[in-house]
Amino acid sequence: MQDPCPVKIRGLIPSLNTPFNAVGELDAGSLRRVVDYTADQGCAGLLAIAVAGETRSLTAREVDTISAIVVEQANARLPVILGVSADDQDERLRRATRARALGADGILCQAPDAPDAETRAEWLTAIADAGPNLLMVQDLDWSGPGLALDEIVALFDAIPQFQCLKIEVVPAGPKYSAVLEATGGRLHVSGGWAAAHMMDAMARGVHALMNTEFEPVYGAIYRLYMAGQVDEAYGLFERLLPILVFTHQHLDVSIRFHKMQRHKNGIFATDVCRPPTRALDPVQQAEAERYLAVAQDLMREAPKLEEALL
Repeated sequence: MQDPCPVKIRGLIPSLNTPFNAVGELDAGSLRRVVDYTADQGCAGLLAIAVAGETRSLTAREVDTISAIVVEQANARLPVILGVSADDQDERLRRATRARALGADGILCQAPDAPDAETRAEWLTAIADAGPNLLMVQDLDWSGPGLALDEIVALFDAIPQFQCLKIEVVPAGPKYSAVLEATGGRLHVSGGWAAAHMMDAMARGVHALMNTEFEPVYGAIYRLYMAGQVDEAYGLFERLLPILVFTHQHLDVSIRFHKMQRHKNGIFATDVCRPPTRALDPVQQAEAERYLAVAQDLMREAPKLEEALL
């Protein structure tokens, strides 16, 4: 059967953490290293300046600097999607315009909090017109169902650049299926925060998974599953799951843990986070150290398992 989705990005699209040095300043060298690592892992794309990147703490100048570094360092090795979400429309338009000027492949914008669907459509249309030819809308709702399905379909029909949807709602699984069915599989659908439900997402036919860290493990799981080695993919995922249960207590825990891991692997020079990202308490810190050791073993073993099976 022919794939009806015109966006041919399949697999992992890591959402990058933003590295800081010991005094909390942007660390350009570490940022370049994580872009290289993402490309070297064979990822389908990368996302920068999203919630995993501590965007709440970034200045407009830092956003511009990160955008330029990421596009330059990627050097067309993989598609780059830049986040343009902001609290006001003027800043969203400014970021979208800059992303286009830099040569980014696409932009991600959280569905704006608008007074009504008509206003939201007007804002997203303007953002799409200002940016590159690919707009990914982030359907984010930490505790509910997110955008109405009818509104998503209407936006898809009205905005040619709106070709991708990142779904991060509760529950995510049924929403994946509903959107894919309602758009005939033509709208590219990816899963984000619901990494603990990765297997459910793949069973429903999502096109991409937007992880943070664990590229060797997620990559092996994805490729095993797509090759028909479903039981083996589940077995590997079940070894990762306890770590995901820990990290998905809260976004701040996830950011802290993944930065610790990037630092341990020599990609980030530090594991520094900025406020308002909360510090781990002593019990969480001990748990994180324990799971870091487990993660290191798993990241070494996953590629070997994949090689033996495929």
